[in-house]
Amino acid sequence: MSAVSNLVSVEEYLHTLYRPDCDYVDGVLEERNVGEVTHTMAQQDLVAYLRDRRALWNMWVLQETRVQVLPTRYRVPDVCVVLGGRPHEEILTKPPFLCVEILSPEDRVIRMQDRIDDYFRFGVRWVWLIDPQTRRAWIHTQDEIREVRDGLLRTADPEWIVPLNEVLG
Repeated sequence: MSAVSNLVSVEEYLHTLYRPDCDYVDGVLEERNVGEVTHTMAQQDLVAYLRDRRALWNMWVLQETRVQVLPTRYRVPDVCVVLGGRPHEEILTKPPFLCVEILSPEDRVIRMQDRIDDYFRFGVRWVWLIDPQTRRAWIHTQDEIREVRDGLLRTADPEWIVPLNEVLG
């Protein structure tokens, strides 16, 4: 991941199509590590698993959608979930219930922690961090970080349980 050094306005960021999309952090574009098969398969499998439960869990799952976490910060989580039906906005300005980040080998802890901190400051209640290379995962809340040792990704209120092996094939 790298940051582009020239400052970009919010308006330019919002009106420019980036492939792949990138985060916008206080005027700086931050590239996201994407495109590896292991990362893509984990992301697709998680989205499929959640979409199959959309009606049952009364939620909507989104892949690589811009989330405005602050007026000058936009993050693009690998997956996010909003409670209720389909959002009425193209860029999320209200906190999703869950954001999921799937690690790539080049991801660095400090940059990932900055993303997670932004999600919690914004009001996201749950963050799942999945490492498809090591087949490990962590559940983050405002109060704790817990490694998934029983093979089950979880949330509460509402309670959702996702077997990690369903995501990592």
